[in-house]
Amino acid sequence: MYSSILTGSLFGVEANLIHVEVDISTGLPGFSMVGSLSNEVREARERVQVALKNADFDIPPKKVTINLAPADLKKDGTGFDVPIAIGILQTLGYFRREATENILFAGELGLDGEIRPISGILPIVREAARRGIGTCIIPWDNRVEGSVIPGIRIRGVRNIHQLTAFLQEPDADRQEELLATQPCTTQEILEKEQYGTGSDFSEIKGQEIARRAAEIAAAGFHNLLMSGPPGGGKSMIARAMAGILPPMTWQESIEVTAIYSVAGMLDQENPLILRRPFQSPHHTISGAALIGGGIHTHPGAISLAHRGVLFLDELTEFPRNILECLRQPLEDRQVNIARAQGNYIYPADFMLVCAMNPCRCGFFPDKNRCRCSEGELVKYWSRLSGPLLDRMDMYVETSRIELQKLQSIRQGESSARIRERVVEARAVQEERFREKKYSFNGDMEAGELEYYCELGREEKRLMELAYRKLDLSARTYHRILKVARTIADLGHSERIREEHLSEALAYRLTEGAWRRNG
Repeated sequence: MYSSILTGSLFGVEANLIHVEVDISTGLPGFSMVGSLSNEVREARERVQVALKNADFDIPPKKVTINLAPADLKKDGTGFDVPIAIGILQTLGYFRREATENILFAGELGLDGEIRPISGILPIVREAARRGIGTCIIPWDNRVEGSVIPGIRIRGVRNIHQLTAFLQEPDADRQEELLATQPCTTQEILEKEQYGTGSDFSEIKGQEIARRAAEIAAAGFHNLLMSGPPGGGKSMIARAMAGILPPMTWQESIEVTAIYSVAGMLDQENPLILRRPFQSPHHTISGAALIGGGIHTHPGAISLAHRGVLFLDELTEFPRNILECLRQPLEDRQVNIARAQGNYIYPADFMLVCAMNPCRCGFFPDKNRCRCSEGELVKYWSRLSGPLLDRMDMYVETSRIELQKLQSIRQGESSARIRERVVEARAVQEERFREKKYSFNGDMEAGELEYYCELGREEKRLMELAYRKLDLSARTYHRILKVARTIADLGHSERIREEHLSEALAYRLTEGAWRRNG
């Protein structure tokens, strides 16, 4: 007696379709499972046997062999419980073989037969839809999450009794009564408000230059480093950026939601991530928590910030080896975690926003308050490597806020007004890159800058002068052009002009400024 049940298995943020092959034969009673199984999958043997017994299913003492194919792929998680149980029941003749055709099953079994939710349902359902599978039967608590993928029927199930009754019922109308199809909720979800709910820029007093830099960074998805004395509003500006970021497209939302699904961070109230993520890890974070990995490989903070903002406050307090781990993801827009069982690739296309004090005490260059020696300044800034600073598109210094501005009742420009300009600039970029894999100026490749950032004679002369005088690297030169392109988009200019380049150059942390500070 043999049966094959379809399910899914996660590998990184992608899913593979798995066939749960069940064979029950005469011989010494036993229950064996093969197919590159993790400890969690191996434990399914006990969960399934006890769950079926407590659900009053008669399992004869025979030799049960289960293979999860393809056998060379590593299987993790508890989502194989339900397909294993269904495979055993089908092999024993509880329902017809046709009852499980073109259906994917996933879910964890409780010892009482309850079907519990699992992580990573969205990537599994997405892969099933890609492969033309007609129906996914998943845990009841996962049904809303699975329903955001169009083109596939989703049925939520509460327990093994309800599921077997559905599979035993030949009438389609009666089946719909037993396990109703979950309606696709994508359009309803997308109509919700998509903007961030953090601080509003109208609450921030002064810091006009930093506010302008934040707007440019949000419009072009550029990395931003802010330096200034404590209490000046650097963190407020960073958190307020969540409210001016352009809304995500449906494809971007699915990418981000898949990551949060794998991380087990979704719930029924928020089945689809609409707002761009904002991650702000503490400086005591470990490398595995920031980059990803661990004993059970999982996405890190940089992947949870995919298509959004990764904010590192008190930048110099992060261990240098942790910060150096960011260099490769900042270039490749993904992180590759090598393990014995394979390479896990997690997306990491994030905007890096950092805040730091200019010195250890925080008051440089105010000589009346700063007591740091030149050696202490050098030691403080040496915590940040040159290659990492070179990857920051923009650098801005904040200053101590004047008392008159703090006491002023006049509010600054609101996040809603700034967001309007950011969205307009984003629309220009979407049209420009409509045939590309990216949609922001900050993601442009070096080979395409000559076409998208064409300079006139005067602009070329300015950049030649800056390249020599400021001793720019090739990477820095390219990043200045990208920032200038965004400034031009915000100014509704088709060409990059001298004033755009001049402003972009003003936002660079040059070698001279770095040495002056440290």
